Amino acid sequence: MASSLGLFLSSLLLLISLSHSQTSFRPDALVLPVRKDASTLQYVTRINQRTPQVSVDLVVHLGGQYLWVDCENNYVSSTYRPVNCRTAQCSLAQYTGCGDCSNGPRPGCNRNTCGVSPDNPFTRTATGGELAQDVVTVQSTDGSTPGRSVTVPRFIFTCAPTFLVQGLASGATGLAGLGRARIGVPSQFSSAFSFGRRFAICLSSSTSANGVILFGDGPYTLLPNIEISQSLRYTPLFINPVSTASAYLTGEPSTEYFIRVNTIRVNNNPIAINTTLLTIDSEGNGGTKVSTVNPYTLMESSIYQTFTTAYIREAAARNISRVAGVAPFDVCFSSTNVFGTRVGPAVPFIDLVLQGQNAVWTITGSNSMVQVNDNTLCLGFLDGGLNPRTSIVIGGKQLEDNLLQFDLASSRLGFSSTLLGRQTTCANFNFTSSA
Repeated sequence: MASSLGLFLSSLLLLISLSHSQTSFRPDALVLPVRKDASTLQYVTRINQRTPQVSVDLVVHLGGQYLWVDCENNYVSSTYRPVNCRTAQCSLAQYTGCGDCSNGPRPGCNRNTCGVSPDNPFTRTATGGELAQDVVTVQSTDGSTPGRSVTVPRFIFTCAPTFLVQGLASGATGLAGLGRARIGVPSQFSSAFSFGRRFAICLSSSTSANGVILFGDGPYTLLPNIEISQSLRYTPLFINPVSTASAYLTGEPSTEYFIRVNTIRVNNNPIAINTTLLTIDSEGNGGTKVSTVNPYTLMESSIYQTFTTAYIREAAARNISRVAGVAPFDVCFSSTNVFGTRVGPAVPFIDLVLQGQNAVWTITGSNSMVQVNDNTLCLGFLDGGLNPRTSIVIGGKQLEDNLLQFDLASSRLGFSSTLLGRQTTCANFNFTSSA
C-alpha cells in the first residue's frame, strides 16, 4: 500500500514538473524519426533541445533508463538547470549520490547536484553524471502525419562526459532511453501531455529511409493509408527484478522489456528447449527481452544449437544448400534455390509462441535472413554463449518492418509481425506532410 502511494505521489510530482508552462494545446501523440546507421547498425533518432534550439542525434536504447547527452562538448543553453540533490526529481531518478563539482558552474558540473549513472550498453560502460533539466521540442502527430511542434520546458535528462559516446553511431552525442524508468522518455512525454503511457516503434530495414517512434495512443497509419493498431496481437510484459544496466543500485529492477517465449517453431514444428531458461529467476537470469542494442537475435547455446539444427533440416527439405559461415554468422545457405516473395526470401518461417491468446510472432525471410553477398544468405541469429544473463535477446534485424507497441500502463506488448505482407513498411510514415 505504501509503495503504491509512493508511486502515485512520484508520478504526480513528475506531472507537475513537466507540464509547468505548457501551452493550451495538448497533442494526443508525438512523433520522432529513427534511422538505421549503416556502419554500426544502431538506430538513431533526433530531438531538438536547449535554448537556442539545437538538433541532437541520439542512439535509441529501447530499454534504457533515461535520455543522456554529452555535456562536456559545446553544450550551450540559457535554459539548462541542474537538478539539486534530494529533490523530488532526484528521487524519481533513483540517484546514486550527491555531486559536488568544483570546476563549474557549467552544464554537467555544478555543486550539490543529483548524481546518477548513465551507461553505454554498446561498450558496457557506466560513469557518473549530473541530472539536469532543459527544454525539449518535438513534433505532435495524429498518427499519420506530423503536426505542430510542442515543448516540454523542463525535460529531465542526464549530462554525461564525452568519453561515454564512444561506440555510438557517428554524430550521435547521447542515448534516448525508452525503458520503464520513471524519467524514461515515454514516461516523461506521457506526463507532460497527459496521454497514455505507451509508445510504438517501427524500425526501417533501410539505411536510406526513416522509420518512426510514436508516443501516445494510436492510430498508427502508414502509407498507403494502412492502419496497423487494429491488427496487433498482445503478450504480457514481465519485469526482471534485477537491473540489466551496466551500473545499478541493489534491489533496482530492470527497465528493459521482457516477454515470455513458451515455444519456438521452425516451419510449424516445435523444437525442444530447456524451459527453465525461458523464465526469469530470482537473480534476474533467463527469460527473453526485446532489444535495439543487439543487431541480431542472441540465443543461449543449447537453444541456439537445437534451433539451428532444426532450421538446417527444414531448409534442406526445400533443397536449400548450406554453405560455409560468414562472420558473424555460423549458419549460411546458397541463395541458388531461394526465390523472393513479398515477405522476403522463401525460407522456413520461425514462430515465437508467446504468452497470451493467439500470441504468435511469425518471423519470415525478411527478418530471418541476411544477404551477405550475391550468392549467400545467412541466418540472422547468433550463439549467445553458455549461461548468458538473458536466454534470448530479440535483436534489431528481427524487429525491422514490424510495429511494436509498448504499453507501460497495461504492461503488455502489441506486435504486428512483418508489415511486408500488408504491402507497407516502417519507412512509410508520411514525414513530408507537416503542419
